[in-house]
Parts: sequence; structure tokens; C-alpha cells
Amino acid sequence: MSLAVVYSRALAGMEAPLVTVEVHLSNGLPSFNLVGLPEIEVRESKDRVRSALLNAQFEFPARRITVNLAPADLPKESGRFDLPIALGILAASGQIPANALDRYEFAGELALTGALRRIRGALAMTYKASRDGRAFILPVENAAEAALVEQAAVYPADSLLEVCAHLTGRQALTRRQETPLNGAPSYPDFSEVKGQAHAKRALEIAAAGAHSILMAGPPGTGKSMLASRLPGILPAMTEEQALESAAIQSLSGGFGIEAWKQRVIRSPHHSASSPALVGGGGNPRPGEISLAHHGVLFLDELPEFDRKVLEALREPLESGRITISRAACQAEFPARFQLVAAMNPCPCGYLGHANGKCRCTPDQVARYRNKISGPLLDRIDLQIEVPALPEADLTRQAVGESSAAIRARVEVAYHRQLERQGKANAELGTREIDALCQPDAAGAALLQLAIGRLNLSARGYHRVLKVARTIADLTGAENIGSGHIAEAIQYRRFTQS
Repeated sequence: MSLAVVYSRALAGMEAPLVTVEVHLSNGLPSFNLVGLPEIEVRESKDRVRSALLNAQFEFPARRITVNLAPADLPKESGRFDLPIALGILAASGQIPANALDRYEFAGELALTGALRRIRGALAMTYKASRDGRAFILPVENAAEAALVEQAAVYPADSLLEVCAHLTGRQALTRRQETPLNGAPSYPDFSEVKGQAHAKRALEIAAAGAHSILMAGPPGTGKSMLASRLPGILPAMTEEQALESAAIQSLSGGFGIEAWKQRVIRSPHHSASSPALVGGGGNPRPGEISLAHHGVLFLDELPEFDRKVLEALREPLESGRITISRAACQAEFPARFQLVAAMNPCPCGYLGHANGKCRCTPDQVARYRNKISGPLLDRIDLQIEVPALPEADLTRQAVGESSAAIRARVEVAYHRQLERQGKANAELGTREIDALCQPDAAGAALLQLAIGRLNLSARGYHRVLKVARTIADLTGAENIGSGHIAEAIQYRRFTQS
């Protein structure tokens, strides 16, 4: 047989479209041609495949070899097509039977020895392959993450020889079974944080309602320490959320099975570019906001980020998704992250500090704070000050409430939201806010007063209501009262000062 067809997968955002690898051998001068919009990594597979076949003691056909990666208009990148190309050549030259190929999909990068190397995106590819009713053969290093897909038939292999032995019926590959992972995630504990009761309360509210939060305060007051402990009080991830998060990590090649059902915290440096934060590239890859999907995105030293980079956060903060458009393709990634930002109150960092060493002028302070645009600040639900600790609190042993105790309250409030509206309060739309977040008469009067005093925008008004709804959920109240409104207003006063 001079023609063989093998199935594999490409990556296009979160999707893994089917790629048909067609290999044809014909008479003529020996050559090896790859068509179908291959990127440079795929074009280089010619040399890897040739060496792998020869070192595995197979014959490399001295004929005209044409490999077509269909569909032709879909860009193909990375070394994952090495294995299907090699199998197609072996099947087309009659060295392995071709009748079993249509039951499987294949992906794997070949070493020159014929060994299979890890690929990225295995989770997304396995998910699509299982939905199309085919088993998936891939490198052993990717087997654990691929087996997370429920009811997927995953067959891990160490080398090209093992795959060929399986296809010829000499030695079958062992199907990888889904391994139950029951280990509890380990996060830093809130009991280690001294003082800062106000900030802890704000983070509890943020965790319960999936709200974004900005913390401002002098250096060394515990802002980074508090942010790193937020994942430990977030509600436990559902199977669907864990699978989405793992799939995104898999696209970047950074998923480890030990991180299953753990909330991710991403903390990019303030020198990060816009593509690094929101995603990009010729073949778009997820950025930090997508890698933090169902987790925490911590932006320390917020005003030090380039303003254009921060402005790119505005749309995904509202929609929970990011669409990256390029001339040749378009990719959409989920970005339902929880933003936690930290900043100093002024350029030197000591405005309002008890030591009185701040010498920043009002104009310098205003310029520093104006590095963050009003529209972006308006989208941050909670904005709090984290003051320097008094000496008595600093020298006292930390005896604060544990993360487990806080998380128990957060879980109750979060499940109350799911029962009422099927999602977190931070995700409520305008109509849902009108229906579910209306305060009582006293609360409405207080909010009316705050609109005038704090010059709240329509978005700011809605965010106060959503935060108040979360505060009411934490207390178990059915209706939003004036106390809930008053506390919610307190969390938007920093930018007005």
C-alpha cells in the first residue's frame, strides 16, 4: 500500500481540531515533502522522523514521500506530529498494518533514538479524541493528565517501537486508568498573618463572591502575604472547573498531576508585556489571565505595570474570556480569574505612615495613582488600605483565625449563591442585580447618599450592590440591609481619598 491515513490533533486556542495525516509514497527521486501549512517545528520533523525510523531498525523508504496535514488552511505547530508522520510512512511502505490506524489518534515528539517525548495540550486533544470515539496514543509523560478525561481510552507509550508492537499485535499497550486523586490541596495559612483584621475580612468577602480586590499600603505591611493565602480560602473546585484549569495549564506545557484541583496563583512581574498578560503569538497561546483561570491573578506594584498592559484587563474582567485575533487565525481563551492587586499609597510608599518620612507632594501622589485609569479602578470591587502594623501587633505571636475556619464560612456563602442564581455574585448581570440585590429602605437611602458623596458611576453602584449581596450571604441574611450596604461602601473609599 502506498497511501496511509493517520489521525492526530492540532491546537487552536482551547480547541483541538482533527488533523488528518496523509502519507503517500510514489516513484521518483527520493525526497520528503511536507504540505498543509506546517510551522518550522513541523518542517523539522523530517529529520527527526528519518533518524528515529533508522535507529529503531526500520527501513526508511528511498522513494518520493509526500505528507499532507489536512485541513490545509489550519496552521500546524510543535513536534506532536512526529509520531503520526512516522507511523504513516511505516504503514504506506507496508512495514506495519494500516487497518488498525483508524481506531486511534496519535501525538508525540520523537527523539532521534525513537523515544517519545512530552507534548503540550494533551488534555485538550484527549478530550476531543474521546468525543469522536477514538483511543489516544501518546507519550508516557502525558498519560496522567490525559487520563483525567472521563471515559477516555488512553494508551501511553515510551517509544515508536512500543506503538508499532501494539499496532502489529505483538505486545499490546496497557490502557491508562483514571487515578483517583484525593489529596487535599496545601496552601499557606491565614493564621500566620499578624493583625490586619480589616484586610482579612475584605479577602473573605472577595473569596465568597469571587470579587476582585486592590490593597494599598506601605511596604512590608503584608499585602503579598495576604494575597498568597487567598487560594486557601476559596471554595473547592468542581470537576468541571478543575478540568478547565488543567486544560489551560496543559496548553502551556506546565500542568503537573500533583496540581489537580488546586487553585492556581499567578504573579507576573510588572515588566510583563501585554501579550504575556492576555496571551498572543503567531499561533496564539494563553497569557497570565488565562493561566489563572479559576484561580488568582496577583499583580504586585500595580502602578509599575505599563498602562497599556493594564488597560488590556478591562474587557476580560467583565466577560471572563479573551479573544486574540491574528491575520491568519483567531483564538478564544477562558479568563475567569480573581484579580488581587497591591500598590503603595505614594511613590516612596510611606504616605500616612507613622514614621512621617514621606516627602511626596500632592502632585506626585496624584500622578502616581493616576497611572491606574479610572475605568480599570471602577472594575475592582473592593479597594482597601492595609496600614502598617502597630508595634504591639508586630511583636505578638500570630494567633489569627485559620484558613480552614474562614473557608468553611466562604463555602456556605458560595453555595447559597449557587442555589439562588447558579453563579458567584461577581458574575451577576444588570438584570440579575436588579432582581437579587435590592436593599431595604434604610440601605437604599444610605446608598443614595453614597452615590452623591463618592461620585459613584453606574458600574460602581452595581459593584457596591454585588459586594453587599455577598456580605449578606456571609451572614446568612435573605435581604440586604443598611449594615451590609455600609460595609460595602467602605470598601470603595480608597480611590475617593
